[in-house]
Amino acid sequence: MEAPWRQGRGRGRGRPGAGLAGRAGAAARPPAPRARGGAGAAAAGTSGEGGSGECRVQLSSQKKFDEIKKANQAAAKKLVEDQFSSSSEDDDEDAEIKQGKILAKTFTIYTSQTDGDASELERTRQYMNEAFQSGAMTCLICIASVKRNQAVWSCCGCFCIFHLVCIQKWAKDSLFLVSSPLTDDDFGKKDYPWPCPKCRFEYKRSETPSRYYCYCGKVENPTLDPWLVPHSCGQICEREFKPSCGHKCLLLCHPGPCPPCPKMVTTTCHCKKAKPVPRRCSAKEWSCRLPCGRTLLCGQHACENSCHAGDCQPCPRVSKQRCICGRQTAERLCASPLWQCDQVCGKPLPCGNHTCEQVCHAGPCGDCPRSGKRSCPCEKSKFTLPCTEDVPTCGDSCDKVLECGIHKCSQRCHRGPCEICRQEVEKQCRCGKHTKRMPCHKPYLCETKCTKIRDCQKHQCRRKCCPGNCPPCDQVCGRTLGCRNHKCPSGCHRGSCNPCPETVDVKCNCGKTVIKVPCGRERTIKPPKCKQLCSRPPTCHHSTQEKHYCHFGRCPPCRQSCEKALTCGHLCPVSCHDEALVKQTGVHQSAGPWEQPSEPAFIRTALPCPPCQVPIPVECLGQHEVSPLPCHSANPYSCKRFCGRLLDCQNHTCMKECHHVTKLNGSADGKKAGPECLQCEEECTKPRPSGCPHRCVLPCHPGDCPSCLQMLKIKCHCKLSILYIECLKLTCADLAERELLTSCKNQCPKELPCGHRCKEVCHSGSCPLNCSQKVKLRCLCKRLKKEIQCSKIQEGQVSLECDALCKEMKRKASEIKEAEAKAAIEEEKRRQQAELEAFENRLKGRRKNKRRKDEVEVEQSSWQKYKNLIMLPVFGVAVVMV
Repeated sequence: MEAPWRQGRGRGRGRPGAGLAGRAGAAARPPAPRARGGAGAAAAGTSGEGGSGECRVQLSSQKKFDEIKKANQAAAKKLVEDQFSSSSEDDDEDAEIKQGKILAKTFTIYTSQTDGDASELERTRQYMNEAFQSGAMTCLICIASVKRNQAVWSCCGCFCIFHLVCIQKWAKDSLFLVSSPLTDDDFGKKDYPWPCPKCRFEYKRSETPSRYYCYCGKVENPTLDPWLVPHSCGQICEREFKPSCGHKCLLLCHPGPCPPCPKMVTTTCHCKKAKPVPRRCSAKEWSCRLPCGRTLLCGQHACENSCHAGDCQPCPRVSKQRCICGRQTAERLCASPLWQCDQVCGKPLPCGNHTCEQVCHAGPCGDCPRSGKRSCPCEKSKFTLPCTEDVPTCGDSCDKVLECGIHKCSQRCHRGPCEICRQEVEKQCRCGKHTKRMPCHKPYLCETKCTKIRDCQKHQCRRKCCPGNCPPCDQVCGRTLGCRNHKCPSGCHRGSCNPCPETVDVKCNCGKTVIKVPCGRERTIKPPKCKQLCSRPPTCHHSTQEKHYCHFGRCPPCRQSCEKALTCGHLCPVSCHDEALVKQTGVHQSAGPWEQPSEPAFIRTALPCPPCQVPIPVECLGQHEVSPLPCHSANPYSCKRFCGRLLDCQNHTCMKECHHVTKLNGSADGKKAGPECLQCEEECTKPRPSGCPHRCVLPCHPGDCPSCLQMLKIKCHCKLSILYIECLKLTCADLAERELLTSCKNQCPKELPCGHRCKEVCHSGSCPLNCSQKVKLRCLCKRLKKEIQCSKIQEGQVSLECDALCKEMKRKASEIKEAEAKAAIEEEKRRQQAELEAFENRLKGRRKNKRRKDEVEVEQSSWQKYKNLIMLPVFGVAVVMV
C-alpha cells in the first residue's frame, strides 16, 4: 500500500467555515521551501495565491516522473530478460492457445457434421500448423520464409505455397525456355505450359497468376487478421471435393487439400445386393463381401470375386477354343477367345488361278489382286490383261523423281527401284559457308565448326557443318543451388535452377522433436518447440527449478521467491537473484565507435537481498496520518503536507511543512498552533461587499471588516464626464439611486438612427426612437414640399404625391424628347443617303479615265433650316432652340 502523501493527496491551507475559497488559497503553498522560522517562514506565508498553481504542477510532475521511471525500469528489465533468455514458455503457451482457438473455429462446421470426429483433418491440420509456425512455410524458388503480409500463390496439385513474385518469374522463365528454340513462324501458335517447381503439375500460359487471392479464391488481397489463418479470408471454403461428389468444403478458408466429405448419404454396395445403409459421402462405396455373380465377358462363367467396384476381372478359366479360320484348336484363357494361327489361308480365289495368301482370317478372301486394269511400272499406261500375265513395260521414259528430290529418272520404263542420281551439280554445304561441284546423290559436309552459343547461353556448338539448329547442351549445369549445399544435376540450361529436392532434419536440444525443412533452411529456421521438460539441474540455491520445456542455451532465470532470512527477521519475497544480469561498466574503454566490444555488456552475478519492504504503520511528525512504511525505513517522517494548525488570527493555518509541535501545558486542543508554527503576516482576505473593489485597510484580524470610505472615480452614462462618488453610497444604493448617481445631468450626446441628437438627459441603455424634429418632405418631381415630424416619416405614415400640374409638365417633356429622337433618325438617314450617292459617283469616276467628278450638293431639310427658330412653351415660358 502506498502512502497517501506519495499518491499526491494532501490538505491545503484554509479557514474554518471558509469553504472552497479558503481551501483554494491554502492549497497554493508550494511544498518545496523548507525554511524553518524567521524570514523563510514569512516568505512562505506571504507567497499568496500565485504559488497554488506551482504547487499542483510540481506535485503532478513528480508523480508522473516516478510513474514513467518505474515503467521504463520494468521495460528495460523485461527487454534484458527476453534478450538473454533462450526460452519463452509463456509466450509460446499464449501463441499455442491462440492457435488452438483459430483451428477450433476453422474446424467447427466440419466437426459439427462428424459429431466431433476430427480424424480426417490431420493432413489439413498439418498444413495449418505450418502456416502458423514461423519459418515452416518456405518458398522453394527463393528459399526464403513466407511471411503473413506477403502475397502468395498455392499450387492446386501439391498445395505448396510460393511468393507471388517468385512464381510469376518462374512461369515467365519456363515459358521463355520452352519457346526459345522455336522459329518466328511457330512462335505463339501453341500454348506451351509451365510446371509447378515442386510437383511439376503443368499450367497453361493463361493460368499464370497475376493477382493475390486467398486460399479459396474468393477474396482478392485478403487483409491481415491475427485471429485468422495467414492468407485466409475467414469465409467458408466451398471448394468442390476431389473426387467430386456434389458437396462443397465446410471448413473456413484454409491451406492444403480439403478433407474428405463429411456428409451422410444412403447408398448400397457395389453389387447392389445389400440394402442401402447411411454412410459418409467420402466412404460411400462399400463392399458387402458376398460373391459378385455377374456374367463375365466370355458369356459362360460368372464372377467369383467378392463384391467389388468397377468392371469384373477377365475370366481366369481355361477352355479349348478354335482360331479365327477354324483350322486349329488350342487351350486358351476364356477371357481371350479370338486368336490367329500361323497358317496361310490357301483357299482358291475367284479367278481360279491363284490362292489366298493372307494369314488366318475370317470372312471371304476377296477378289484376285491381279484382276482388273493394271498400270505399267512408270504408271503412265494401263493394261487389261488376264491375271496369269505380267504387265509389260510401256517403253516411255520413267520420269520418276529420284531420291534427291530434284532430278527425274532418265531410264526407260523399268521394274524395280530407280538408280541413284549421278548428275553433277554445284552443292552448298549444310552450314551454307562453302560450295563444291559433285554428284547430286553425295552429301557435302564441310570441316567448319559451328561457333554459335547453344541454348544454355554458355557453351559453343562446335559441331562440324552445323545447319543452325544446334542441339541442346549436353553438359551438366553444376551450379550451386539456393540451398548452398548441393549442385544442380540437370543439363546445362538458362535461367534459375530447380529448387533443391532434398530435405534436412532440424532437431530440438534433446533430439526428441524433429521437423523436416527444405535443404538450405536449416541455418535460418528456428528449432522446433519441444514439449519435453528440461532436465538440467538448477544453478541457484533452490533445490529444484521451475518446470519449463526443452530449449537451447542457458535455462531461463529462476522466478521462485528468494525466501532468505533478512536481518529484521522477515523472509526475502523477491524473485531469486542468484544469477542476475548486471551491466559491466568501465572494464574496457573502446578507442572509438569503430571498435567492437570484446566483452559482453551484461554478466550474471549474485546480488544481495534488497531492503525489507514489509509495511510497518508509522505516524508522521505532525500527527496527520499513519502510513505503512517499509520495514528498513520505519522511522518518524514528515508527510510533506502543510501543518494545518489554526493561527492566532483565527483565519489561516500554519503553512510550514509537516513538523514537530511542542504541546503547551495549558492547551489541550491538538489543532492549535505551537511555538514552532508560523506567525500570520498576511493582509485581510475576507470577502468585501458586492461592488467594492478595495481591500480591507487592516491586517489579518478576527471579526468583521470596517466600512469602506474611499471615493470611486467612474464615468457617467454618456462617457463624457468623470464623477467622484463615495464607495459606501454606491455599493449600498439600489438600481434607481445608482442610475441617478452615475448621471451627469447633461443632454445625451448620442445620435438617433434618423441622424438627429437625442433630447433626453444623460441616461443608460439605448435612446428612445420617437424623434420630434421637423423635416421637409418633397414629391417625386421635387416641386411640392411640406414640413412633417421626423418620427412619422421613419414609421412610413406620411407621403407626398405629385398633383395634375406635375403630371402635365412630365408629359410635355416626354413629347419634346420623342420629337428630337425622330428628327435625329431622319437626319441620320439623309446623311447615309448622301454618303451612298457620293460613293457611287466615285465608282463611276474610276471606270472612266479623266472624267470629271460630279459634286453632290445635299439640300438641307426644312427641319435643319428652321429648327433654330422653333419656340416651344416649356413650363409656361417660351424657349427658343438655338
